[in-house]
Formats: sequence, structure tokens, C-alpha cells
Amino acid sequence: PSGARSLRRSSTGGAGPPRPRRDLYEVLGVAPTATAAQIKTAYYEKSFRYHPDRNAGSAAAAERFAAVSEAYRVLGSAALRRRYDRGLLSAAELRDAPRPSGPAAAAAPPPPRAAAARPGPVPAPFDFDAFYRAHYGEQLQREQLQRARREQLRLRREETAAQGRLRVLSDLSVGMLFFLTIALLYGLK
Repeated sequence: PSGARSLRRSSTGGAGPPRPRRDLYEVLGVAPTATAAQIKTAYYEKSFRYHPDRNAGSAAAAERFAAVSEAYRVLGSAALRRRYDRGLLSAAELRDAPRPSGPAAAAAPPPPRAAAARPGPVPAPFDFDAFYRAHYGEQLQREQLQRARREQLRLRREETAAQGRLRVLSDLSVGMLFFLTIALLYGLK
């Protein structure tokens, strides 16, 4: 077949004859009319699926991951994509193309974690109480003050109600005593 894409070739890193390269759009599984956002989404999905950390020991997955990374390196750059679409992209330009950025693009193994090397107890990863106090401290203070005021008001009402009952009881007692005294004096006459 003739056409610019079928004639594209890439070198095998300088060792051996050039080999035909698959269409980079096919590698990412997008149409040639795909937007930059669609290309990026396809790259993240494919690189996640074929990442060497997820497929330890699989040479096919590592090769597929390298192909996906190479495709995104070209198609993720507007300038390189234009040159690729015109069939003008050389192997040297492809080698010198910047690596794609982002969390899923790490071809090298991640650096060792510093926390694993530390001896002793591992500190808490995050203090949610401190965060909450820092961001909602004033609101917490207002709520605590309102709660304290409500509690004081409730205690006053209970105290007033208890005093009112005591007053009624004492008034009744005094009234009964007065009535009994009058009844006793009247009965003695």
C-alpha cells in the first residue's frame, strides 16, 4: 500500500536495518483526528494497563509499554505530531523528543521510599484533628461557646423550676400550718 504512514520507518536504535513501525495512532487506539485530550487519555489508559510494575516479568507488556510511550512522545507534542502526520519525522527527532510528563509516564522504576529506610515507629501520616482545628478553629470555638451558653441556660431553667417548686411547697406548708393553727385555736374555745 502507498501512503505516508505505511512508508514510515524507525531504526532499531542504530543496531540493524530499519524495521517498519506500526501506526502510532493504532498503538494508542485513537483516530488520526483525535484531540490532544483524547490522545492523553488513551496514553494514560494504555500505559496504566501495560506498565512494567503491573506486569512484572512480561516482556510483551514491557514492549507494548515502550511502544505506547513512544507513540505518546510523538503524538503528545503538537509540533512532532504535525511532522509525523506529514511523514517528515526522522529517527533522530524521535530519539531526541522529550519524554511525556505525568504520573503514568515513568519508564524508570520509582525512587526508593525514604520512609522504609527509617528505623523506629512510623509517624502518623496525617493529623486530621490538627487539620480540622487549623481550618475550622474559629467555628469550633463559636460552637463550643454556644454549647456552653445553652448548657448554662438549661441549668438556670432547671434551677429556677426547682426553686419555683420549692417555693410553692413552702407556701403550701406555711398555709397548712396557719390553717391548722387557726383550727386548733378554734377547737380549744
